[in-house]
Amino acid sequence: MRSDDTIFATASGYGRSAVCLIRISGGASRTVVETLAGSVPEPRRAAVRILRDPQNGEPLDQALVLWMPGPSSFTGEDQAELHIHGGLATRAAVLRVLATLEGCRPAEAGEFTRRAFLNGRMDLSRVEGLADLIDAETEAQRRQALRQLEGRLGNAAEGWREDILQALALLEASLDFSDEGDVPEDLEAEILRKLTLLAEDIRRVLANRSGERLREGLTVVLAGPPNAGKSTLLNALAQRDVAIVSPIAGTTRDTIEVHCDLSGFPVVITDTAGLRDTHDLIEQEGVSRARAKAQDADVVLWLVPPEGAGTEPPQARRLLSVATKVDLSHVRHNCDVAVSAATGEGISDLIRRLQTEAEAALGQGDAILTRQRHRSALERAQASILRAIDMMKAHGPLELIAEEVRLGSRAVGEITGRVDVEHLLDRLFASFCIGK
Repeated sequence: MRSDDTIFATASGYGRSAVCLIRISGGASRTVVETLAGSVPEPRRAAVRILRDPQNGEPLDQALVLWMPGPSSFTGEDQAELHIHGGLATRAAVLRVLATLEGCRPAEAGEFTRRAFLNGRMDLSRVEGLADLIDAETEAQRRQALRQLEGRLGNAAEGWREDILQALALLEASLDFSDEGDVPEDLEAEILRKLTLLAEDIRRVLANRSGERLREGLTVVLAGPPNAGKSTLLNALAQRDVAIVSPIAGTTRDTIEVHCDLSGFPVVITDTAGLRDTHDLIEQEGVSRARAKAQDADVVLWLVPPEGAGTEPPQARRLLSVATKVDLSHVRHNCDVAVSAATGEGISDLIRRLQTEAEAALGQGDAILTRQRHRSALERAQASILRAIDMMKAHGPLELIAEEVRLGSRAVGEITGRVDVEHLLDRLFASFCIGK
């Protein structure tokens, strides 16, 4: 992936459309626009131009052309946009001509955003926020991703890094200039105070795990005996037929997952095999998987049919008992919710209960940490700072304390890409679409 090439790609969806957007970025962008459009519009003002094939002067399309000189562009380089008509033939013709121009090549996945990162237009946490915004499926995920893109985590990380560097500067002063008159006598006490405040701030951030969970969604498992109505309830919650419904016990033998938008919250609902003792080896495996899913789930809906569960519910973090098939019988005791997937009775009450569970578990997209990578880096920073605090309290060597503080600074820097994170970049940017 050469960074001195001029790259181009469509930044709109494939297939027929009213308008197709083609992005161009790199040192030859101005030349490309002049070659195709004849002249370059004023910066950041759209102008109508006839695009022509430089080989024969044949018109390609009538387009809106935007010229955005760097460094005030998305990538930090000279950039241009061609808003052409969205027909397949038109798009193919313009892309074909762009590929023939010297120094121009098709962009690779995520290369526009990668250049924005390398040119200092975005830090790594904002890049991840952009990726999450593109992938957001619910309102809560959108809000969280937008906060990330706007720099909430990046700004916090820079604040932590600045506090660490201030403490490190004081440590260096204590090491190198302890005999100078302008170094305060209580310098080590000030260093300890700064590190203690920083460690407490990081501890509060690490205590909130809702950001990572919001990206993945609240996991809800439907569990119960065979023929308790799990598959029917799954279809009712998903509002479509996703699971086979049959009066034959043991029909569901594997897990079935459905992703739902529950009042703006992402929820993954899993239908599982009925829990019972069986000699069928395949069904035994299904029961084993059902119990494992229940143990890992955020919420387990334990379904109790009219004839009773007949077995103990699985181990779960949070369990709600649901009386099913209440259109046949309301006689059930100590159940949290009563529903009938056949008539719809109680379904809205169950959805409200799940919404309450989602709000409690996922928050409102206000968490700072949204990925395991962030948490891992911050945990390593916290561990280094706590070791430095312990050594200071024990009056340990200042050289070793300073090294721990440096390691903390490096770990925090990984969040925004302030240190070498090359091993992360290929994996991250490969998840983007070509035109982004």
